[in-house]
Amino acid sequence: MATTSSVWSKGQRLYRNTVNLHQATRRFSESSDKGWFRSLFVHKVDARKDAHSNLLSKKETSNLYKIQFHNIKPECLEAYNSLEAEVQKRLHQDQDYPCEVVGSWNTWYGEQDQSVHLWRYTGGYPALTECLQKLNNNKEYLEFRKERAKMLISRRNQLLLEFSFWNEPLPRPGPNIYEMRTYYLKPGTMIEWGNHWARAIKYRQENNEAVGGFFSQIGDLYVVHHLWAYENLQTREETRNSAWQKEGWDANVYYTVPLIRSMESRIMIPTKISPLQ
Repeated sequence: MATTSSVWSKGQRLYRNTVNLHQATRRFSESSDKGWFRSLFVHKVDARKDAHSNLLSKKETSNLYKIQFHNIKPECLEAYNSLEAEVQKRLHQDQDYPCEVVGSWNTWYGEQDQSVHLWRYTGGYPALTECLQKLNNNKEYLEFRKERAKMLISRRNQLLLEFSFWNEPLPRPGPNIYEMRTYYLKPGTMIEWGNHWARAIKYRQENNEAVGGFFSQIGDLYVVHHLWAYENLQTREETRNSAWQKEGWDANVYYTVPLIRSMESRIMIPTKISPLQ
């Protein structure tokens, strides 16, 4: 017959084993629950084999674009336009500088007393570097910058690439008004944006309103600029409304709106020297 002490010892071991098993089961359960819970919120990463700049930009060209936003003292707007036009004309016509003005505008609706300039550098980053080096050694240009600085409140710029599926921004006669719609996308959504717009751009080309589409490379990132031309504000309204009558346009809006952090629209008037009139 087992002694009282041996029975007590066996009981203690059984109790400890039961407690350990319970603790282990609870840890496993908690670990499994956490893993299951976390799995609800973990997005599987779609691995990319190349940068979105290479996947979305035009392969047949090596163009780089720069967009400038100049906020001007209201009393200096006319003098600024005259000075800027003179310098743009010289640079545009000088074959020694690998750059050209694509378009130049004053904002009509949107941020007031603002000028927007779009430049093209044929040859990409090397052309940009060459142009900047030459301008930094150009005494006349340096004097222009000093004079221009007296007229400005602030300025900023971005370096852009053009979407492969958009029109090439080419000179056009006027008179036109231009709308620049700027979209600030959520990081990581540029490929998805490009995929949807590659299919949707056809709905917005029938009236020759599509001018150019660009995405940022340096400056504010994950920024898209769409540039449109219209005869007037009424034509803009009619053209935009007609897109909703085309099957497929609503799907593009449905799938791209969730990709946007914020957006803005500028209505712009071309300056006298702008190639886009």
